[in-house]
Amino acid sequence: MEDKLLVISCKRGSKDALGRIYEKYKTDMLVLAMALLNDKSAAEDVMHDVFLSFVQNIEKFSLTGSFKGYLLTCLANRARNLNKAKHQQGVELDPAESVSSGSNEPLRAIMCNEQLQQLSNAMVQLPYDQREVIMLHFQAGMTFRTIGKSLGVSANTAKSRYRYGLDKLRSIFDSEAKNGTSR
Repeated sequence: MEDKLLVISCKRGSKDALGRIYEKYKTDMLVLAMALLNDKSAAEDVMHDVFLSFVQNIEKFSLTGSFKGYLLTCLANRARNLNKAKHQQGVELDPAESVSSGSNEPLRAIMCNEQLQQLSNAMVQLPYDQREVIMLHFQAGMTFRTIGKSLGVSANTAKSRYRYGLDKLRSIFDSEAKNGTSR
């Protein structure tokens, strides 16, 4: 309900409502973009592009489902398009920079950052389609049916990509544990 009120306020020109939307969803969007692109700068650009597009098209926008799901689906689509463009140009995305924790406990922040970096390194080893489904399911809380619809595949295909992605992540972490290495 809050999102509907924020959207209505945005349509009426409220900058405060737009700021509230940005603050509410920027972290989720950045986390998803980082997982999909493995490049902090590109992730921030994609996130800002989605917000800019939302603002430019606010008059035509009608909220029919989850606003968070809508924003994260838009972000995933833009990230996919960027990955395709980079792949076609033969350009590699820069490695992800560490995202600092807001924690005041230095040791905890370091451990959290290290674990996030390990997860990021493992996620980037997944095929993009598996990584995308995993992040849309975990980060956006989207159902497989919704994910499938947004990707143009069946819910079963989305589930399979999810399952294969998790299996590959387990394999990566098991291999690292056996070798005593952390990426």
